[in-house]
Amino acid sequence: MKTLEEAELCFPQLLNSSCRKNMRPHYVFMLNYILLPSISLLTVTLNLLVIISISHFRHLHTPTNLLLLSLAVSDSLMGPLLFFQIVSIDGCWFLGDLMCTLYTVLSYIITSTSLGTMVLISVDRYVAICDPLHYSYKVTQKRVQVCVCLCWIFSIFLNSLLLKNNLEQPGRYTSCLGECVVIINYIAGLADIFLSFIGPVTVIIVLYMRVFVVAVSQARAMRSQIASFPLKCSVSVTAKKSEIKAARNLGVVVVVFLLCICPYYCLVLTDNLFNTLSTSIVICLFYFNSCLNPLIYAVLYPWFRKSIKLIVTLKILHDAAWGLRLDPKPEQKCV
Repeated sequence: MKTLEEAELCFPQLLNSSCRKNMRPHYVFMLNYILLPSISLLTVTLNLLVIISISHFRHLHTPTNLLLLSLAVSDSLMGPLLFFQIVSIDGCWFLGDLMCTLYTVLSYIITSTSLGTMVLISVDRYVAICDPLHYSYKVTQKRVQVCVCLCWIFSIFLNSLLLKNNLEQPGRYTSCLGECVVIINYIAGLADIFLSFIGPVTVIIVLYMRVFVVAVSQARAMRSQIASFPLKCSVSVTAKKSEIKAARNLGVVVVVFLLCICPYYCLVLTDNLFNTLSTSIVICLFYFNSCLNPLIYAVLYPWFRKSIKLIVTLKILHDAAWGLRLDPKPEQKCV
């Protein structure tokens, strides 16, 4: 029968070298074991629906949707990482030093890529709203594909460089068995915070503030134009409405993203100065963002709701579905 001291160890058979478990309240333990697996399964399922929808239907292969596809790929990869978080709920890591390092590197890469993709989405909306006449020339599918690839490559290179010492010698910073610790030096840590959080978030906020100001001024101009010519709806007015609506929808995605990840980085910057419950909630919120994006698409984008229906009913397997358009009927023009 185990003694009390053995029950508090990650590896009871190794009394001298085992780490101690984090004695968390029972409700926190159950919260993590119920929430995290549910979020993980839902995240993978919903983001796979986004990936299949955009990849399958040709008319959805727009520059903006390619950015949403990249975001869905990174979000879908975040789902499996949740299972590693579940493994370490009680503060014990049982998968070895190599898996600990790989898990940390992958989580850094995915998070950085998501932030980079959000920056690209902000740039896309900035050009569409602030320079609409040159949008089709400046933002092409090929350029977006190159930018997305560079975003992934830069994220992989940067985080592999930051965690180089940990990759070369996994477990070099662990003090006992059952511990998952990855440490980077002070200068590298500052560079990581700036390049992976402060810099991208600043760019996103500045660009969307500019988009918001220009969109408001354009909306006022459109109302004046419609009031002056109530019987004539120009193509330019309809196009502007469409771009403003797209900026608003993607703005919701960006705002929700920032609200979910900022508490986590505040947790990191304050060196975990939170209680156990707050820490669990912040971590769940961080991972839950990957699940929220497809839910936002389902609310805001009719094409996503229609594609889900086609996928669930297996009609997507029919040849006719390849040429089926999912976007709503174009607005009727006034003459």
